[in-house]
Amino acid sequence: MTDQAQSPLPQPGELIVRRIPFEFPDDIAPHWKADEPQWSHMINGASLTMPYLEPFLIDSMRDALVHITDPDVREAAKGFMAQEGQHYRQHRRYNEMLKANGYPELAQVEDDMQKSYDRMRERRSLQFRMGYTAGFESMTLGVTSWLVNERLDLFRGADTRVSSFILWHMVEETEHKRVAFDVYQAACPGYLQRAFGVFTGSLHLMWYSRRGYVSMLKKDGLWYNLRSRMRLWRRVTQFGRHVVPFMARSLMPNHNPEHEPDPAWVREWINGYARASASETLPLIDTNSAQMAPPYAEPAR
Repeated sequence: MTDQAQSPLPQPGELIVRRIPFEFPDDIAPHWKADEPQWSHMINGASLTMPYLEPFLIDSMRDALVHITDPDVREAAKGFMAQEGQHYRQHRRYNEMLKANGYPELAQVEDDMQKSYDRMRERRSLQFRMGYTAGFESMTLGVTSWLVNERLDLFRGADTRVSSFILWHMVEETEHKRVAFDVYQAACPGYLQRAFGVFTGSLHLMWYSRRGYVSMLKKDGLWYNLRSRMRLWRRVTQFGRHVVPFMARSLMPNHNPEHEPDPAWVREWINGYARASASETLPLIDTNSAQMAPPYAEPAR
């Protein structure tokens, strides 16, 4: 684990804890991609889950650490927890903005998520919880590949503050892609629970994410509109097309997330941010080109 200012060019697999002061003022529209409120709310619904999911992942990994003696795995686990801690705190701030900007009913979804995760903490074994953690992280690799590789289609013309925030999260998901798997293997190995976790971790989050975006689309009067529903289905279909192959591969007994290649742009983001880490400016994405704006852009070759 490395602090953001210590390594100018991090190596692949190195975990950097970046404390980025993203800003979520009231002028951010919940329809942050104005021509696609459906897609905006799909992302908003996913964001809603993060302050409940990620503390659960952190707690599960912390419980697993007492069973791990390998110093490299322990260090990676600490980096994972630190990164996820930054993620859920940023998402919580973003979600508070959403509720204040017209969607207070999301608090009910949040309350239900809190109760659900509390029940799992109390009733489920460490192996179940780490299987859930490793399974969810496997699914996330598909989401990351989709959002990063299709970023021009998904974020063109969107509010750059939201787009940059979401893509930062995806970059760090790539950085720690194998940590949950390694911790699971070290603390409570077993194929069946890990495979089961692909479904429990993924479907549980999809369910609550869907509850969030359905609630927002209903509030907007768009849920029962056929044209709106078709636009939503288009994005949901894209999600499935990109994510299902990753989930299928993670079900294989010889699966290891290390074998999944990183999107090339992730490395560009990491290197660009490292070069400019002394700067106080945010790593913003130009949503018309989906490239990083100076001073974070790759230097011309």
